[in-house]
Amino acid sequence: MENITIQKTTLSDIEQLQKIGRETFAETFSSSNTKENMKKYLEEGFSFEKLTDELNNKNSEFYFALSENEVIGYLKINFGQSQTELQDSTALEIERIYVLKEFHGKKVGQVLYEKAIEIAKQKNADYVWLGVWEENPRAISFYKKNGFVEFDKHIFKLGDDEQTDIMMKLKLG
Repeated sequence: MENITIQKTTLSDIEQLQKIGRETFAETFSSSNTKENMKKYLEEGFSFEKLTDELNNKNSEFYFALSENEVIGYLKINFGQSQTELQDSTALEIERIYVLKEFHGKKVGQVLYEKAIEIAKQKNADYVWLGVWEENPRAISFYKKNGFVEFDKHIFKLGDDEQTDIMMKLKLG
């Protein structure tokens, strides 16, 4: 694999973030969801308003994975009150790691994941946690391979469909 560089995403990158966000989400979940639910989620979840709010939030950070100056994946992490569930000040949440399908199996996800762990350690987090769709075995085995254990479940709504996310965590230190 050619060199992958990681770059913090800023407001000036919002169009690229919207594009990679929609593209990777659609690639990952389109086959398992209705067109209506996908369309609604892609419009609302990756709207300029929502991404602007998220990029302006000091407790959330986005990072791009770049290959030859092309964005091929991204990471979103949350701290403190911005965490979607636990809101534990001693934790860091990995909300999203998405990589374009054509780059799957090329260690891009691992590089983004390692960036998240590095930041968690800088912030002296006790543990890192995340939610992963129960029907995404690829992701579940990726996190298990990296030492995560399941600790809970929660419901994620995609349009009118309720889906179960498995919550997993990794203790640091």
